Amino acid sequence: MHQGDSSKLSLFPLTKHIGIDGHLHIGGCDCVELVKKFGTPLYVFDEVTLRSKCQEFKTEFSKRYAKTTVIYASKACLNKAIATVLKEEGFGLDVVSGGELSLAQSIDFPKEKVYFHGNNKIAEELKLALNWKIGRIVVDNFDELELLNSLAGKMGLRQTVLLRLNPGVDPHTHRHTTTGTLDSKFGFPLATGQAETALVRAMTASSLDLLGLHFHLGSPIPHTSPYQAAISLVLSFAREMKDKHGFQLAEFSPGGGFAVRYTVDSQTPSIADYAEAITAKVTGLADELGLTYPKLIIEPGRAIVAQAGVALYTIGAMKEIPGVRKYICVDGGMGDNIRPALYEARYEVLAANKVNDDESTKVTIAGKYCESGDILARDVSLASVSAGDIIAMPVSGAYSIPMSSSYNMVPRPAIAMVKDGKARLIRKRESYKDLMRLDLI
Repeated sequence: MHQGDSSKLSLFPLTKHIGIDGHLHIGGCDCVELVKKFGTPLYVFDEVTLRSKCQEFKTEFSKRYAKTTVIYASKACLNKAIATVLKEEGFGLDVVSGGELSLAQSIDFPKEKVYFHGNNKIAEELKLALNWKIGRIVVDNFDELELLNSLAGKMGLRQTVLLRLNPGVDPHTHRHTTTGTLDSKFGFPLATGQAETALVRAMTASSLDLLGLHFHLGSPIPHTSPYQAAISLVLSFAREMKDKHGFQLAEFSPGGGFAVRYTVDSQTPSIADYAEAITAKVTGLADELGLTYPKLIIEPGRAIVAQAGVALYTIGAMKEIPGVRKYICVDGGMGDNIRPALYEARYEVLAANKVNDDESTKVTIAGKYCESGDILARDVSLASVSAGDIIAMPVSGAYSIPMSSSYNMVPRPAIAMVKDGKARLIRKRESYKDLMRLDLI
């Protein structure tokens, strides 16, 4: 386990620095000036950090296991600009809906590198995938197995698939983001024998080509041991299926779920730690079990985009309850980042226009939504601030925007990409008209 830099600044994108005026800069851009130009709430993505994380995953895994393909878990955060960066970096794409699939198609993402996940893919989504002839569909349950085989047959296609297995391993993360235990909506359980039944049906399906096995334990997983335990179970299952049914494991995915540092006291494995634990277990077990080394598919999402993203807010009202708490209210909140309310996620905060000031004040950052649970950061240290000052929240690149809503009819925020001192909008701020655009009387 690695303890990172104890400074809050270590959580920000790789290009962060403090200007001579004490302002936070990202990608060569002054955050205060970005706010003047684009307003708040504003999500800022650093292109250098985004590309660096892509390259780090590819390097750390491929140098240990040459037959590695890295695909990005789109649900962490996806729009056309981010997908284009991933395309340029040679990544694949893990999609979980017709919407994500359509976005990938809209930028001409290499279809052979698209993997379609999800526990309840409807017929229209499967038809979209089949028509585009994507690389893989990861089958999650018996109903989908039957539906996909039927649809592919009617279209005169033979679709390559993986089976998502449920290994029954607890990754010891939040209960809402745990997916690999037996009592889960995801995957064919190993323990019940349903995984074997599914494998036999997939192997004998007239319009499916079973290429491999997949599992995903949850997210964020702060240790490497759950991966190793699940790999052992699934590869042993593959060996058993080879002996009993002649199954050849050509492709294997232990999913994603790699943790990132959200706070200065966070302790998480490095990308190299995850790579070493996973690849060593795969090679060691393959040798022991007499399996040919399968193609390894790694699916990072959060670990690619989280550090690259920073949320900027403007302070409005402040409320101090003597002896209880000081609330700093900002112009965003659970509408653009529901993770603290949903998962009790913790964040650090920084005054973007007063980075050098002493952080001697203990405050709670509250959002503007009409919910008591609309708290972005509780009991955090901050410089002395007043209305109009700018709050920066690091490690906001994953799941905040994708899970955003227009609750209270508050427009979703703008997103900017920065690099080499230049900033460009990659998503416009919603307007009030946008919120009513689909309404009918």
